[in-house]
Amino acid sequence: MSVGARQRLRVRVEGTVQGVGFRPFVYRLATELDLAGWVLNDSRGVLIEAEGESEALKTMLERLRTEAPPLAIVERVAEESVAATGQTSFAITESAEGGEAEAAVSPDMATCEDCLSELFDPGDRRHRYPFINCTNCGPRFTIVRGVPYDRPLTTMASFEMCELCRAEYEDPLDRRFHAQPNACPVCGPSLRLVDPAGRSVADATEAALEEAVLAIADGRIVAVKGVGGYHLACRADDEAVVAELRARKHREDKPFALMSPSAEAAMELVELDEAAEALLASRERPIVLAPRRTNAPVARSVAPRSRELGVMLPYSPLHHLLLADAGVVLVMTSANVSDEPIAYRDEDALERLAGIADLFLIGDRPIETRTDDSVVRVLSDRPLFLRRSRGYVPRELPLGTPRSILACGAELKNTFCLAKGERAWVGHHIGDLKNYETLRSFGEGIEHFASLFAVEPELVAHDLHPEYLSTKYALERDGVETVGVQHHHAHLAACLAEHREAGPALGAIFDGTGYGTDGTVWGGELLVGDRRDFRRGGWLFPVRMPGGERAIRQPWRMACAWLRETLGDQPPIPPTLADSVAEDDWAKVADLASSGLASPVTTSMGRLFDAVAALCGIRAEVNYEGQAAVELEAAADPAIAGAYPLPGGGRLDARETLTAILADLGAGVPVSEVAAKFHNAVAEATARACAELARAERIELAVLSGGVFQNRLLLERTAAALAGAGLRVLTPRLLPPNDGGIAFGQAAVAAASA
Repeated sequence: MSVGARQRLRVRVEGTVQGVGFRPFVYRLATELDLAGWVLNDSRGVLIEAEGESEALKTMLERLRTEAPPLAIVERVAEESVAATGQTSFAITESAEGGEAEAAVSPDMATCEDCLSELFDPGDRRHRYPFINCTNCGPRFTIVRGVPYDRPLTTMASFEMCELCRAEYEDPLDRRFHAQPNACPVCGPSLRLVDPAGRSVADATEAALEEAVLAIADGRIVAVKGVGGYHLACRADDEAVVAELRARKHREDKPFALMSPSAEAAMELVELDEAAEALLASRERPIVLAPRRTNAPVARSVAPRSRELGVMLPYSPLHHLLLADAGVVLVMTSANVSDEPIAYRDEDALERLAGIADLFLIGDRPIETRTDDSVVRVLSDRPLFLRRSRGYVPRELPLGTPRSILACGAELKNTFCLAKGERAWVGHHIGDLKNYETLRSFGEGIEHFASLFAVEPELVAHDLHPEYLSTKYALERDGVETVGVQHHHAHLAACLAEHREAGPALGAIFDGTGYGTDGTVWGGELLVGDRRDFRRGGWLFPVRMPGGERAIRQPWRMACAWLRETLGDQPPIPPTLADSVAEDDWAKVADLASSGLASPVTTSMGRLFDAVAALCGIRAEVNYEGQAAVELEAAADPAIAGAYPLPGGGRLDARETLTAILADLGAGVPVSEVAAKFHNAVAEATARACAELARAERIELAVLSGGVFQNRLLLERTAAALAGAGLRVLTPRLLPPNDGGIAFGQAAVAAASA
């Protein structure tokens, strides 16, 4: 375009550009640059026609990318010249109907500073209004029912805006222009407080808040309807009430999350470095696991046997009001009975939580999609996800595929993934597919994503395990092609794909259990491969799992199996387990392992961690998945530098390790030292085996993934040792290393093979 010439461009902007103030941003930009034309939302994102001087148009294109609103993610800007019309003004027009949905839906975002100022301003008309929001914050994914993201396609459709809210909504220069959840106390949702029978305690919003805060202060448990579901809230400094919550929720040991009113208050609970503090205060507001301060003013039973606490900051206006009024740190844990999905519909919450909560603080804005809080640790100044959900979902990931794909994930920590074209969407955390309610949530989530993003799956990927409910779901779908993906290959492929690496790479993939191609239970694998294919380059020495899944719930069984391989067919009970396991039971399990009856062979690294935790007297039985390994990590003294022997290259043989551990325990060596030396042994042996394999295969890229690498101590030390050996190391960054990343890996394998 020549300077000074009047031109007209049609501009397509794709990415997360709906519901984030992008159209008013374009309007203000066009007005400033004296451009005419229009902007609208459609099923693919934002469409603009702009007419004016060529230099002004060029400036607009540059600033669309560099000055987008805070919640926008601009992925593509494409322009084409069209005929000038002589238009003299710029307008925001109604969203275009029809077409295949391709627009990105924004995740839910924490309340912004502008809205917080209004929330606590006595002179503002939204003073203390628990549903305040604007285009820069508030619910998105959890209220959307379809695209384009407009109010009629959200759960706010039934709330008609008052005159003042409508004026804000229609003013392109207002912060709330087309903020779909926009509302105020006159026209928007409200709060009520009820008892477990549904009887009213307080019907007005302010009275409901006041009574709920008084109840919490008095040591009662309140179910609070949040952004993606209900939380159970109580005082975190009261041992008796925390213990009562554990008893009612049937959650004996798994740590509870805490909500702190500010980062400063959180620092009284945990040690936060700069990266962890930034993550805690980020707009995504995840639960951040951080080292617990010895004098943290919370009940010990909030997180028994843990060196860490999981802390988050308020992310909804209701949370801000509760924390400000309560004046104490609160337990804020998912509202469910153990192993069930969180409650998110009001009637369901009253039914399922009646035996847990004393009161229910209910907002009448419906939740369309239940979404748990995300959970992260900080590793090398970056987040390491343990659970990726609220705040991050449904943010898309790049993945090129010639066919539309549904990947169904695994059985534990389930997520699903849909992919088409150049994009993939990993669903919110579903949980463990062990009951009807969770399975229904899984199916509903898939259908919702398929509708939102217009994905008609042609290819359905699933785990090889025939008894996984996710596998059965995949095989029962009609009119699609199915492909089985080996569990540990999916872990490898997920990490490669998120880093946009094709491979080949070698992968140390360590987890609890995964169905192997030979029909045995894998879990301590050294793989060589890429997104399309793989082969085993090595594995952990195989032992029996006496009683199958019972060995997962009772780590002492794995201790018995490992000692049988180390000491002989009838190993004696170690002194550390003598008070926890009857001699007859020990002998029967040893016999079971010897016979092989109901005792599948496993190479699982997770089960080795279980065995060591049991031998150390840390945990003979577990109450939640991975508990023994979590507590073994917590017991380890990171200052200890020594390591046990763990010989082997392609076949890591931990029998000598177990012999050394028994000797140290017998000599009275502290468990903190034993646990540390075991972690160091696994890290050093893994790095050594990978380095040998890398030289043999002439590969310089290594991947560390699988649920065992949620262990920060192990991951840091293994990655450092691999880097020291000259390898380039990849670890999961955008997805969890655990089975929450499996679905994306399945999709990556299916796409590479399509």
